[in-house]
Amino acid sequence: MIMNDLVSRLRALDTCAVSDALDKHGLPCAIGGLRPLAAPRPAAGRAITVLLGVPAAVPAPSPGAPKRHLSTAAVDASGPGDVIVVAHQGRTDCAGWGGLLSRAAVIRGIDGVVVDGVARDLAEAAAVGLPVYASGSTAVTARGRAVEVCWGEPVEFAGVPVAPGDLVLADAGGVVVIPSAHAEAVLATAERIAATEAAMAAALDAGRPVSEVMGASYEELIDEQH
Repeated sequence: MIMNDLVSRLRALDTCAVSDALDKHGLPCAIGGLRPLAAPRPAAGRAITVLLGVPAAVPAPSPGAPKRHLSTAAVDASGPGDVIVVAHQGRTDCAGWGGLLSRAAVIRGIDGVVVDGVARDLAEAAAVGLPVYASGSTAVTARGRAVEVCWGEPVEFAGVPVAPGDLVLADAGGVVVIPSAHAEAVLATAERIAATEAAMAAALDAGRPVSEVMGASYEELIDEQH
């Protein structure tokens, strides 16, 4: 219930406010280079991690072991309030996510997917209503080019450490990750920042000059001690 409450609070924010709050707490503030490429809505939830790699660098499965496609175990284990985080190591030569996975994710109620690299079948993801954030699109399959190294383990995602259960928010501004140990403090700071900026926006709408509204208090916004 506590985690669900944190996810609900996260959904009420945007990545800019959260990035400013992470900055204030001395944490990595944002992941750049990822764009919304499917359903045009934010994704927010607990991180379910997947690490991909090249086949040559991953030990072959034991003889007789069941074969499964990358990310399928993570999707089957996830549900509402989860975001699949695919550490595809920035690769652009093949997709780290595809259409059948998108359909399965929507059936499971997964809130969205972020990929450190490219994805494919994005029109299909949009048609089923799944937000997919990635660095770009490709038609090239992962088959024979990428394999799952592990899932449900800490990963590095575009230079930012992400552990299962961390909070992830993706929107038009980018992608942010809140370490679970800092979730309450970062969300509280982000909520204060968002409220302050909403008051500033109202002041601008009321006709106050922007030079007055965005004075010293704006420059010191994330430095204020609460």
